[in-house]
Amino acid sequence: MPAGLKVLQAAAQKYGFGLETEVFPWGAGYYKEHGDFMPENGLEILKAFDGIYFGAVGLSDVDDTLPAMLYTFKVRTSFKQYINYRPVKLLPGMDSPLRYKSHKDIDFVVLRENNEGEFVQNGKILHADEPFGLATDTSVFTRAGIERIAHYAFKLAQKRRKKVTNVTKSNTLINTLAYWDKVIAEVADQYPEVSYDKMYVDNASASFVLRPEVFDVIITTNMIGDILSDLGGAIMGSLGLGPSGNINPEKEFPSMFEPIHGSAPYIAGQNTANPVGQIWSGALMLEHLGEDEAAQAIVSGIEAITGKGIFTVDLGGTARTDEIADAIIAQTLS
Repeated sequence: MPAGLKVLQAAAQKYGFGLETEVFPWGAGYYKEHGDFMPENGLEILKAFDGIYFGAVGLSDVDDTLPAMLYTFKVRTSFKQYINYRPVKLLPGMDSPLRYKSHKDIDFVVLRENNEGEFVQNGKILHADEPFGLATDTSVFTRAGIERIAHYAFKLAQKRRKKVTNVTKSNTLINTLAYWDKVIAEVADQYPEVSYDKMYVDNASASFVLRPEVFDVIITTNMIGDILSDLGGAIMGSLGLGPSGNINPEKEFPSMFEPIHGSAPYIAGQNTANPVGQIWSGALMLEHLGEDEAAQAIVSGIEAITGKGIFTVDLGGTARTDEIADAIIAQTLS
């Protein structure tokens, strides 16, 4: 996070816009002291901001279901951040684990529905320790929820390579995902210039590995998108590179930007963590806030340093966390 903030401040200085920040120490450490991941009025505090720049949270001795339940899902739902935006792009200088694929083959976006679907926590555990114990989770899909992410996907595709792929599992989830498919197809008819196809998640998972070049904009559900976007990070070469945005497109509420990786407490304080996912997430935040030129400069800086082989330890390099930030600034923001 300090590396990400340093790059954002450099971008603000170069491109002449103000960037006021306030830091909140919310997360697993806060939970251990206060019994929650943020204060009772945390959402009201965050609501006053234009954007939320979120770092990876979690500690090995804190239940790993709690960050989502007590913070992330609350923010995404309360602020109607119904788009989870995850670019998948092979950076210059990086060798993908896919030995026959190059940078021109891996460049797409996974759009994950972020407020509905499988992660609404609409369920219950009954008689957990009894022989007849029962647990349920019920997915929720609404026409309004499906339509709004579908329109976002097709509008994004208009700016890219004009192709949308709906990744689904409607051959077995014959009610919820059949309805998902039906509504997306209706929206697709409103964008005749955009190519549209449907792909079952089994095929999509294999295609991520065998033929990632077929994808441009992927639209998928909350759980499928959660899994596929991490696979996307893997074919980029490291989850440490992946950015994401939890976006409220109407800007009625702040959007939240975070790396896709976990907190890795075993290397805390060593200045060896890969900050690229955090820094790239900052670029997505600036783009959302209308600072397109600064956002592109950050991404160009990332591409410049990876192209020169400046990597942290996880990628086989020797650069320290703060040195990655300094190198990006030196390339495009100084």
